[in-house]
Amino acid sequence: MTERAPAGAAADSIGAQPTSINDIELTILMPCLNEARTLEPCITKALGFLARHQVCGEVLIADNGSTDGSQQLARQLGARVISVSERGYGAALIAGIESASGRFIIMGDSDDSYDFSDLAAFLRELRSGAQLVMGNRFLGGIRPGAMPPLHRYLGNPVLSFIGRLLYRSPIGDFHCGLRGFETHAMRILNLRCTGMEFASEMVVKASLHKLRIAEVPTVLSPDGRDRPPHLRSWRDGWRHLRFLLLFSPRWLFLYPGLLLLTVGAGSMAWLWPAPRQVGALQLDIHTMLYAMAAALAGVQLCVLAVCAKVFAVGLGIHPPSRAVTILKRWLTFEGGLVGGLLLLGIGLGFAVQSLLSWERTGYGGLDPSVGMRSVIPALGLIIAGIQLLMTAMFVGVLELRAHQRPTEGPRA
Repeated sequence: MTERAPAGAAADSIGAQPTSINDIELTILMPCLNEARTLEPCITKALGFLARHQVCGEVLIADNGSTDGSQQLARQLGARVISVSERGYGAALIAGIESASGRFIIMGDSDDSYDFSDLAAFLRELRSGAQLVMGNRFLGGIRPGAMPPLHRYLGNPVLSFIGRLLYRSPIGDFHCGLRGFETHAMRILNLRCTGMEFASEMVVKASLHKLRIAEVPTVLSPDGRDRPPHLRSWRDGWRHLRFLLLFSPRWLFLYPGLLLLTVGAGSMAWLWPAPRQVGALQLDIHTMLYAMAAALAGVQLCVLAVCAKVFAVGLGIHPPSRAVTILKRWLTFEGGLVGGLLLLGIGLGFAVQSLLSWERTGYGGLDPSVGMRSVIPALGLIIAGIQLLMTAMFVGVLELRAHQRPTEGPRA
């Protein structure tokens, strides 16, 4: 349910009043859950910024079920309030982004930890063409008591480093709550996370879709609430880390898979002619068997990387990429069939060789150190061939799902 006040606020608090919703340049968006204690200074500062800088704008409160009178207070101060029934930080902000009237949005927590009277740098970058402008608390300053040491020295730096590594993002502070963006560009990203990991999703998708990203120093102050924050350090930290990993098939599946495949296949090839001596260690068929297992695990991880990437692109979670285009060109059902049958043929060749060796002994006992040198690669290649065949089929199923058209419902 949405209730509109005049865009921006009362007439005496806005320097440039819009004549219609289309004239609104900036929406200052705040999620809210029982923030009556700190909501007034946040809204007052935001309205003061709009008036002082002659910005046609509005203050929008996305209320997530407050029971302390926050909604009434916000309306009295001149903000527009929407009620968001689905609980969660991300759910409130997603609803706020959909409801915003401004060309740009600057969002921030309503706990008075960010100064809404000092948004000029964000608006300047947005007007200059940036599609996402992130605040950086480590550049702007963190006042005493504003951030727990666990977050300041471990959580935020580590998660931001992982985000930069996995997604080649220029952002130094992935989880700053004060950020601005172009409304249309953000809606296109189809943000979905309803919890605290929404903060990571926005930056990750903006990086994947190659939006123009800028960063400005931001001061973080202690929040003014008289209760603990909604954030739970370990739970929400894990949710952020899990999201960063699951959203990156390259790092979660492909790179570990390639490493295992390379080490495993290389070790098998090295041990195939004869046992090897490394210092006091003699490596033989037992090591070769473990190497085969590593190679097969690597193949499976690479397969999962391909399927996850095709699935993510098909759902619009990841943007189309050159890698997926090449995969679709080469990993067709026919290509997978040919490649799988080739591996199966080579594997069966090794199997026949081992059978001939057994025949020469009159089907009696075999020296494992000799016989297993054919059996191990035979099994490995046969299993890898089957995996390739099944992967080609499964990718074909994913492609069908991605391109299927809606069907009509049953007729009466």
